[in-house]
Amino acid sequence: QVQLVESGGGLVQAGASLRLSCAASGRTVRSYAMGWFRQAPGKEREFVAAISWGGAVTHYADSVKGRFTISRDNAKNTVYLQMNSLKPEDTAVYYCAADEGAASTLITGRADYWGQGTQVTVSS
Repeated sequence: QVQLVESGGGLVQAGASLRLSCAASGRTVRSYAMGWFRQAPGKEREFVAAISWGGAVTHYADSVKGRFTISRDNAKNTVYLQMNSLKPEDTAVYYCAADEGAASTLITGRADYWGQGTQVTVSS
């Protein structure tokens, strides 16, 4: 079993930056693809970004390309999401996910493990 705990969310103004962290415990995730998803009020959960186990392959939703960067530190069993130039439409609960498959699997919304989420609110 893998437990994922997100942190780093908060309330910021438009244009600001935040870095989310997702710490994994219970089992090493260095061989897992990792990703971030988000769910805004009244909307379905959507894919944000994914990274392969070694970090060489990344995928992003079109809405965050050029603003968000996903990275990982396998020694720390942690994945990060650096979010720059935040917009009010980025407001959502952000979830971390892990999957034993390829990073591209996460794009479909499938994952073996999910975190509980961290709230990100961007004011205009």
